[in-house]
Formats: sequence, C-alpha cells, structure tokens
Amino acid sequence: MASATGGKEGEEVGNIFKLSETTVLKIQKGDITLWFLNGSSDAILYIEQLDQNSLKHAIKSQNEPDVRCPTGEARITPGFKLPASHVIHTVGPIYDSHKDPKASLTSAYKNCLSVAKENNIEYIAFTAISCGVYGYPFEEAATIAISTVKNFADGIKEVHFVLFSDQLYNVWLNKAKELLQASMHQSSQN
Repeated sequence: MASATGGKEGEEVGNIFKLSETTVLKIQKGDITLWFLNGSSDAILYIEQLDQNSLKHAIKSQNEPDVRCPTGEARITPGFKLPASHVIHTVGPIYDSHKDPKASLTSAYKNCLSVAKENNIEYIAFTAISCGVYGYPFEEAATIAISTVKNFADGIKEVHFVLFSDQLYNVWLNKAKELLQASMHQSSQN
C-alpha cells in the first residue's frame, strides 16, 4: 500500500515528496480520524478531544504511572474504534504562553516519530500540531513540522499530513515545495 515516487531526494510530485530512499511525505486535505492505510502498522496523531477514559486505561495497562502526556512528549495507544491501528497522542505548545514554543513543537513531532518507530509503525499521519486554539502561526509551524519530519522520519515508509482546511493544506504544500526543493538543490551542489 505504500506509495513510491521516483527521482532524487526532495523531488516533489504534486503533493508527494520523496524525503529519502525509504521515506515518502504526502500532504493531503481531509479528516485525520478517517485516515488509515493498512490497519496493522499505521498510526494517526491525535491531539484534541482525546477519549480520556480509553487513554487512561491504555496507558495504565502499559504500566505508565503518569497518564498526562507532557508538552512535546508522545504516547501510543491502540486505535480503539478508529480505522488506524494506533493513535499517537501528543501535546503541542501554546504559542503565546510557552517559553520556547519552537523547541516544544519540534519535540512533539520528533517524539511522535520515535514512538512510531519503536512500535513498528510504517505509516503515520499528522495534523498541524498547535495550529488551532493554541495559536501557532501556520508558516512557522509548517517549517518546523516539515523540517523535523525530513530529519527524523527514516525508517517510516510514509509520513502524511492530513489537514482539515484549505488554508493549512496550502501553507503546508507550499512550505514543503520551498524546503524540500531547497534541500534537493543544496545536495546537488555538494
């Protein structure tokens, strides 16, 4: 089920970008709660309106004493009633009140990818962490998200950004084109 793109690292085909020899980035518009690829090695990122009872039960069954997921960290649970097999939970920073929102947002993406790899997740779908009520500016958040995925997604077959609004989709798509084409241009000069 994994899609592949041809060409050099950083090459873009529509909304599909090749990050490395083994990892593809896809940017799409939609509802992340409906996203899945194979139902056994896929995970969605879920950050709002968590089913707290399911989360508490799943984390207790993993013998984790601290049920709350601190800002920038990540926890994994089964997908419960969602189509994806797993849910990776994270908390992004509140932009105007966090002392270092960039570091915390980077950590949230990086830790989600680490948890995914530790649990043999091959396909992961992210939302735009902290871009809703937490007020993170879209352009800056997209730069952090795409750069972090570029640097830490090796070992994951496909990374998806499933974005609910046209505005988020357009910002993420344009930022991926800008960052990944710049990366491709720099690597071809070296």
